[in-house]
Amino acid sequence: MRRRQFGREFKIEAVRLIKDRGVSVAQASRDLDVHENRLRKWVKLFSADPAQAFPGHGQMKPEQLEIEKLRREVAKLKAERDIPKKGRGLLREGRDMRFTFIAKHRGIWPVAWLCEALDVSRSGFHAWLNRSPSRRARDDEEIGNRVQASFLGSDRTYGARRVWRDVLAEGIDCGLHRIERLMRAQALRARPRRRSLPRDEGQRSAIAPNALGREFHAERPNQRWIADFTYIWTAEGWLYVAAVIDLFSRRVVGWSMKPDMTAGLVTDALMMAIWRRGRPDALLHHSDQGSQGEQFQKLMADNGVTCSMSRSGNVWDNAAMESFFSSLKTERIRGKVYRTRDDARADVFDYIERFYNAVRRHSTIGYISPVEFEKKVGLA
Repeated sequence: MRRRQFGREFKIEAVRLIKDRGVSVAQASRDLDVHENRLRKWVKLFSADPAQAFPGHGQMKPEQLEIEKLRREVAKLKAERDIPKKGRGLLREGRDMRFTFIAKHRGIWPVAWLCEALDVSRSGFHAWLNRSPSRRARDDEEIGNRVQASFLGSDRTYGARRVWRDVLAEGIDCGLHRIERLMRAQALRARPRRRSLPRDEGQRSAIAPNALGREFHAERPNQRWIADFTYIWTAEGWLYVAAVIDLFSRRVVGWSMKPDMTAGLVTDALMMAIWRRGRPDALLHHSDQGSQGEQFQKLMADNGVTCSMSRSGNVWDNAAMESFFSSLKTERIRGKVYRTRDDARADVFDYIERFYNAVRRHSTIGYISPVEFEKKVGLA
C-alpha cells in the first residue's frame, strides 16, 4: 500500500487547526484522517522553525543541505582511502580483475567511486557486467574453485607451488603465475613461518661425530635417518614429541610423545621406526646432542646403526628435522590451545599420519607426498 503524501500547505493548515483554532490533536486526527503521532510531529517542527518547516518533496533546510553535503564528502574521502587498501594490487591487474572487484563491492561503495579509484570507466564496467563471461574468465572461475579447494584442504598451509601441483594432478593445464594471480584475487595466503630456526648455544658432550655432514638426501630407503624432539604447550603442561624421518622419502617413520623429557622418548621413536621399516642395513642415524642414554645406544648397536650427531650450537647440522618441526607448528599447532595432552597428541598424530606422510606435497621429492613417492619406487 502506497504511503500517503502531504504537501506543505496541508501540514501548515493542520498545525493551525490545532494551535490557532484550539482543536484537539485527537479530534484533528479523526477529521483529517492523519495519525496523532504525525500531527504532534508537525506541530513540534512548526513551533521550532515556522519559516523553514516542511520544505516538502525531498527538500531540506539550508543547514541540513550543508550537513548532508559534508557527510557525502566525508564518505567519499573514506572510500578513496579504503578502496585502494582493500583492492591492493588490483591496479597492476587487467580490467577484468578490477571489474570483478567493483561488482563484488558495489553494495558497499557507489560504482562511480569504485571506478574512479580503480581507474576504469563506468560505461566500461556496465558493458562488462552485461556481456557474457569470456572463455578465460570461465576458466579462471573453474580453476579458482580448485585453487580454493586445495588451499582449504591443506588447512590453509599451501603456497602457490603446492596448490599448482594439486591443480596439475587433477589434469588441468595451467601455469604457476596463473595460480599466484588467482590466489591473490581470493586473498589466499599460506600461514607465514613465525620465526627463523633457533640458535642453540648450549654445550653438550659429543657422543659421536657429525658423519651426515649436512647431506640431507639418500639414494635408497633406510640409508639415512634423521631424528630430533620438540615440545608443545598444553593446559596440562608440556608434551614432548620425538620423530624419525627417512631422508629418502622424507616420511616420518617413527615418533613418540610423552609428558616428560626422558631418554625413553627418543628410544621409543627409534624403536617404532625399526619396527615399521624392518632391520636396517648400513643405516646412518643423525640427531642433535641430547638425552640419548645407554638404552638408546644399545638399540642402535644391536641393529647395526651408525650414530651421527650435530655439532654443539649448530642447528643447521640437522636443518631438515628443524624444518619438519617448523612445518608442524606453523601448519597445525600455531594458534591452537590444547586443553589436555591427549588433545595435542591426537592432533600431532593426525598431522603426521593423515596429512604430512599421506597428503602433503614435499618440494624435495617432486611435490608429491612421501607415501606416494614410496609407492612410485615400489616401497610402500
